[in-house]
Amino acid sequence: MSLSWKPERPALWDEAKRAVVGAAPEGSLPDYETSPGSAAPGDWWRVEREGEVVGYGWMDVVWGDAEILLAVAPEAQGSGVGTFILEKLEEEARSRGLNHIYNTVRPTHPERQKIMGWLTKRGFAGRGDHEQLRRVVRPA
Repeated sequence: MSLSWKPERPALWDEAKRAVVGAAPEGSLPDYETSPGSAAPGDWWRVEREGEVVGYGWMDVVWGDAEILLAVAPEAQGSGVGTFILEKLEEEARSRGLNHIYNTVRPTHPERQKIMGWLTKRGFAGRGDHEQLRRVVRPA
C-alpha cells in the first residue's frame, strides 16, 4: 500500500481537507477559515493511499525557513503517514533552498508532549519559547 504525494494548486478547503485537518485535537491548530471553496493559505499537499485521503502536508515559507504542518487522518495514525509527510516536506524545503523547517506545537495541544517527542526523535530541536521545534534541511 503505497502513499502518493499530490500538490494542491490552488489549495482550497474541501470536505476531505476539513475531515482530516478538522479531526485534529481541539487546540492543536490555529483557527482557519474552512468554508468549502475558500482558499487555504500556504502550500498544501494531499497524501493518498489507494485513492483515499489519509493526510495533508502544509508549508509556509518565511525568510529562508518554512513552517510546516502535518495532519494525519485518525484511522491512519501510527501507520507511517506522518513520517512520509515529514520526509516529503523536507524534500520540498531542500528543493527550494530553504535552511530550516519548523513546527509550532501550541501550548493548548492536548498531545503536546507526544508530538514534541515524535519531532525530537526525527531531528527537531527546541527553539526559544520551546513551542517551536526546528530541523536543518540545508547546512548554512
